Amino acid sequence: MSTLTWIIAASLLGGILSLLFAAILALNARVSWLSVLVSYAIGALLGAAFLNTLPEALELSDNPMQVTITVLTGILIFFILEKLVLWRHCHLEDCEAHDPAHASAMVSSNPIHDHGRSGMMVIVGDTFHNFVDGILIAAAFIADTQLGIVTSIAIIAHEIPQEAGDFIILLNSGYTRRMAFLMNVLSSLATVIGGILAFFMLHHMNFLIQPLLGFASASMIYVAMSDLIPGLHRRPEINATIQQVILILLGIASIWVMGNIFSHG
Repeated sequence: MSTLTWIIAASLLGGILSLLFAAILALNARVSWLSVLVSYAIGALLGAAFLNTLPEALELSDNPMQVTITVLTGILIFFILEKLVLWRHCHLEDCEAHDPAHASAMVSSNPIHDHGRSGMMVIVGDTFHNFVDGILIAAAFIADTQLGIVTSIAIIAHEIPQEAGDFIILLNSGYTRRMAFLMNVLSSLATVIGGILAFFMLHHMNFLIQPLLGFASASMIYVAMSDLIPGLHRRPEINATIQQVILILLGIASIWVMGNIFSHG
């Protein structure tokens, strides 16, 4: 397949799988499943960042410090964006932002919605986030097809619990299940748009591929460490901790195996 076909296929497949799994999880309210997926997603994100995108960025650069500065800058930028743009709708003492399990509990315990305010903010934030994901997927595929596949897998892995949490927040915000699903579908199309635009832009600006891979690494590290891991601390008991560590290692291992399969394939 051509690089553009890979980008479109990965973006569409990621969006479809994320939405289907998210809808199933959200409609069945299986909070325990979400916890499992979050742990696995952390491993997949960290594995893709440290085993694939970051090494690739270092290979493309003559100055390793330039790459590490890009990653550091990216983490700071994502922090600022999350503060200013409010990718998730948070209150000081009650935040369903990055904890799908907490959002699910809110729906069952507090069915009073907020006339769509938090739901609309979630959709706006997700549309931007998905657009950026499309750009990162395109940059990875242009650098190397195997890297693109592994990066796409990591992004899909973290999109599933995220989309499930967003779906629940939309329901809590007063949207019907059909409308919540349709809005998530429209939001996921931003990944395809971002990927296609990036493909044509990066072909004329190859010098941007290396910094974009650095930003991709920063994005994965930030999402895993800042958004997902804190939610795991809500379950400090030893059995839950062991399960979480095993699932994180499984996520890392799956990325490592996928990388080796496609590199030798």
